Amino acid sequence: MKLLIISGGSKGLGLALCNQYQKNGFTIVEFSRTAPHPFSVSIDLSSSVDSATVIATALAPLSAVQWQEIVIINNAGTLNPIGPAAKKPRGAVVDNININFTSGLLFIIEALKQFQGHSGKKTLVNISSGAALGGYPGWSLYCAAKAGLENFIAAVALEQDLQAKPFTAINIGPGVIDTDMQASIRKAKVEDFPAVERFIDRKESGELRPPEKVAADIFAISEQSNIENGRRYDAAG
Repeated sequence: MKLLIISGGSKGLGLALCNQYQKNGFTIVEFSRTAPHPFSVSIDLSSSVDSATVIATALAPLSAVQWQEIVIINNAGTLNPIGPAAKKPRGAVVDNININFTSGLLFIIEALKQFQGHSGKKTLVNISSGAALGGYPGWSLYCAAKAGLENFIAAVALEQDLQAKPFTAINIGPGVIDTDMQASIRKAKVEDFPAVERFIDRKESGELRPPEKVAADIFAISEQSNIENGRRYDAAG
């Protein structure tokens, strides 16, 4: 038996990943606010402490099952609010960091805690971004969270090297995908996101890849027999 645990699988890339792993024989557990699937668990990632309790409760019975393979994918994220850091309301800052960073940490930590003692292949995937590697004006919170998670995974990978039954922990950059997030970016005001025209051009020139193709690339990476612990991979273009 094979298990996929994923955050943010209600739409876009997350939904495509759920479909990709499900058709390859994985049991799916998906965490999201809208929780649209039979295998979904409703969660509010903007409330990080409460979300950690929901995650722990959902994963506890699964940890008693002997899985042949376990894949954990941290995917949930939001760009909102887009705009200069000085203009962001305090509450929106807290919600953004909880969704993009704090709840992501807690999601990963709880999954590691529940399944660390399991034998078999275990892969931890953080869906990263180009925003983890450099700043974008208007995306300060998103960039901060993505960079933090990328380095968190690098540290977790080193910790896993010391475990008797380790996870392989990796970051994957998905590239530019034709999702609702990209649609929201294209609607941003220039004063909030000066690079908006570049993202409009990407759509018009056909640079955005379908979520299904990116999901297939991510699946292929996670299923490699020689996957390298701690590495950042990029989904094929």
